[in-house]
Amino acid sequence: MDSTLLDELATYAPVRAVRGNLDPPEAKLPETLQFEFGSVRIAMIHDSGRKRGRWNRMRQRFPGARVVVFGHSHIPWLEDEEGLLLLNPGSPTDRRRQPEHTFALLWVEEGEVRADVLTL
Repeated sequence: MDSTLLDELATYAPVRAVRGNLDPPEAKLPETLQFEFGSVRIAMIHDSGRKRGRWNRMRQRFPGARVVVFGHSHIPWLEDEEGLLLLNPGSPTDRRRQPEHTFALLWVEEGEVRADVLTL
């Protein structure tokens, strides 16, 4: 990841990013990130691991989070179960084995959370 891209994106809106497996050390991105979005706790991690057991792993890793955003696989994923929303937006640039390029939108309004995975 070229840090100038993050700087350019930040001219449009606040940017939050975590280190991916192809990001160089000089990008100085954290492995995980937690922050408030509206009144909701959001966590980010690049790789959430295998599909099996993902919900339990993410709940244990980020116990206070309402939403966990992850990537790595480029496989879109949206699951909102028992107070934990898991979101993988896929990829708008590298669809890998997926049929379409995707991205996600996340809304927080008055403590309520909603997400959509959309295709380009």
